[in-house]
Amino acid sequence: MRIAFVGKGGSGKTTAAAMFSRYLADRGHPVLAVDADINQNLGEALGATGPAPRALGADLPWLKDHLRGNNPLVASAEAMIKTTPPGPGSRTAGLRADDPVLARCAATTPDGVRYLVTGEFDEADIGVSCYHSKTGAVELWLNHLVDGGGEYVVVDMTAGADAFASGLFTRFDLTVLVSEPTRRGVGVFHQYAAHAAGRGVALAVLGNKVDDGADVAYLREHAGDALVGWLARSSWVRAAERGEPRPVAELEAPNVAVLADVLAALDARPRDWERYHRDTVEFHLRNARAWGDRATGLDLAAQVAPGFVPGVPVPA
Repeated sequence: MRIAFVGKGGSGKTTAAAMFSRYLADRGHPVLAVDADINQNLGEALGATGPAPRALGADLPWLKDHLRGNNPLVASAEAMIKTTPPGPGSRTAGLRADDPVLARCAATTPDGVRYLVTGEFDEADIGVSCYHSKTGAVELWLNHLVDGGGEYVVVDMTAGADAFASGLFTRFDLTVLVSEPTRRGVGVFHQYAAHAAGRGVALAVLGNKVDDGADVAYLREHAGDALVGWLARSSWVRAAERGEPRPVAELEAPNVAVLADVLAALDARPRDWERYHRDTVEFHLRNARAWGDRATGLDLAAQVAPGFVPGVPVPA
């Protein structure tokens, strides 16, 4: 199952993504957290120690060549763009311990949460690159990911509605918008819901920094049935924000209950591989027409394998 955490900057989406990832790992679930925000803070929020892992966005040539496999519709890694769909002969990605992508690029926290990072802007990017050149690596990886039952991918997304600059927002079984009980907080929810309308995006709202019943009532008024729960002010979270992460067992019981509700909402979402792959193909064709064909000098529509649907692991 795949879940994204979104929200305005400062809403607490990174904290919520880290909290949920640690909650899953504490219950013995295989979990992979992905930092796809331009501000790369998820590893710190997870309590990671040691050097940062190899950035997926900086390893894009290798990633393309690996995922391409011997797909006859993709002549070379240079012919791949961020939306290139898998096809016959492609290598799929997974969460198994020996997966080559994770072996190369993932790190593991003391809690047992494996995590990937897209990578930060570097000096060569300033003034010439868009951050989506980094997050494109995550989109390509998710297009080729075949995750199994009881496996979880938790993605900390870019702030606000910036996720709609690519098809990345369609890659999840559930999207959780973290909202403070403020006009700006719920405003991002309304904006996100409007952009996602008609796209089959399952959108839930998780209140954060909630102090009292008035805050809850405000969130209910604006989010309605989308409100999955709310997180109260937390000394556990404050300690984590100071760089002093505590064991998940010490998380306040009301906040644990909210995380359980988020997990239940995620598990209730059935995976429709055919619809998922249709979205993959649609965004690939849109990107091909908009810029991909021109950039590569190829007809990228030819990379789509008619009738092919992922969902069953393909041997490397």
